[in-house]
Amino acid sequence: MDTERAGGARVGVAGLLRIAASAEPEHIALSEAATGRAITWRSLDALADSVARGLYASGLVAGYRVMIAMTNRIEFVAAYLGTLRAGMVAVPVNPRSTTGELVRMLADSGARVVFADETTAHVVRAAADGVAEALRAGGTPDGGGEAEPRMVVVRGEGNVEAAATGWDEFLVGEGELTPVRQDPEALAVLLYTSGASGKPRAAMLSDRALAANIEQIATVDPPMVIGQDVVLGVLPLFHVYGLNAVLGQVLRQHARLVLVDGFDPEGSLDIIEDEAVSVVPVAPPVFAYWMQVRGLEERLGPVRLILSGSAPLSPDLTAAFTELTGHVVHQGYGLTEAAPVVTSTLCSSHPDARSVGAAVPGVEIRLLDEGAGGDEPEPGDGGQILIRGENLFSGYWPDGVDGPDEDGWFATGDVGYLDPDGDLYLVDRVRDLVIVSGFNVYPSEVEDVIKELPDVAAAAVVGVADEMTGEAVVAYVRPAPEADRGAVEEHVREQCEHRLARFKQPSVIHVVDELPYTATGKVQKGRLREAERRRVNGLLE
Repeated sequence: MDTERAGGARVGVAGLLRIAASAEPEHIALSEAATGRAITWRSLDALADSVARGLYASGLVAGYRVMIAMTNRIEFVAAYLGTLRAGMVAVPVNPRSTTGELVRMLADSGARVVFADETTAHVVRAAADGVAEALRAGGTPDGGGEAEPRMVVVRGEGNVEAAATGWDEFLVGEGELTPVRQDPEALAVLLYTSGASGKPRAAMLSDRALAANIEQIATVDPPMVIGQDVVLGVLPLFHVYGLNAVLGQVLRQHARLVLVDGFDPEGSLDIIEDEAVSVVPVAPPVFAYWMQVRGLEERLGPVRLILSGSAPLSPDLTAAFTELTGHVVHQGYGLTEAAPVVTSTLCSSHPDARSVGAAVPGVEIRLLDEGAGGDEPEPGDGGQILIRGENLFSGYWPDGVDGPDEDGWFATGDVGYLDPDGDLYLVDRVRDLVIVSGFNVYPSEVEDVIKELPDVAAAAVVGVADEMTGEAVVAYVRPAPEADRGAVEEHVREQCEHRLARFKQPSVIHVVDELPYTATGKVQKGRLREAERRRVNGLLE
């Protein structure tokens, strides 16, 4: 099925729901693993309409921002698609955000309505009150904001406070809904992503960008998702991977999405067996957890395809997983600004577990050697990854800065190299590069050496300012459960002295209980760099 109607007008994301409801009205679209609730395509389409009418009845018009602070559940999907159908801008946020984080995002986005559930109602209400109080006092809480009050809509019985509106009360089920003629370049979604400064920035995704990437993924052969598939929805919907790569394909192909709130190794495998899940999109940390589960190969019986994205996956772990289960893990590379998928090993002519695959149809990749006057690097050498395609964002909120250049190319900030077949191999982040006495140190290289040790479970390497060498290498190491914690630092130092040039060796090694991770398994290196700066300045012991 093509998502273009007669005359060449592309159907937007909310339009895909209308098509699914017409083609498969009584088929299950979404189900919740925890509650057993389910909804058909016809009912989901009607629920999205009710959300759109409720937004209009609340005085909002096209272009207004609507925040969604919900866990993976049917109402999240309805709120998201209803917002898009009303021509408004969806702002999905991490439901585990702190009050302070929500205050900043509310003020920055100017969202007028916030959808919450029983797990988020209290913090959302506190954040809305915090913004209102700051505005009444004449302040502009870290990013400005608008003086209009924020309506908080809460789904969940017994959780509606006096200052909030209940989900059922908000919905408007009857009445004509005039479709909004959506400009494909109009802003559809704001997604907050970590900026170089450590403060989140909101990527501006148009309906054109979202729909383009859905269509690009749909043309991959063999297909990632088909209509008969049951897809595991454990990836958070507030993240672009879950929102557009997973939910987008379910909408496009009329598959069924099993919504799961949070990952549990045994519980996720139970869901795969009970629901006959056939497509499993997950983040890299999942595989290490699953490898510890007895009888893993039998429990993945219904699965036809496993997809990994959002962070690199160790080739050794990939090989061990495939040997144990017989399932090949197909990796991909993407970013919020690309809505999100850029490459997939499903597009590779000769898949390699060390690569993240070749570009999906409609996406171009080139490399830039910034140390060579902006030329392309020599074959086999690394360079900054530049991408171009209809799926790219429109810049960062609110004024569209730092988006694609006039020729449509966007510098991702990632470093990689391309093999002769066009497969991409990731090296590191440009901003993670550490320059010691004028020599480049890629943290991933140091991390790989450290993680070879059996008494190391995880490692993260960052650079910090150094008076003598410009920058110095600092390693954070989490020991394996059975390791002698007191000996880990010495083992790491000996390993690095044996395997790495002197300028690449960590000057400081911290043995820690945990590393800070994002919801999709990436180490939050900005937090580690900030902690190290504070430690150097005497603010941390």
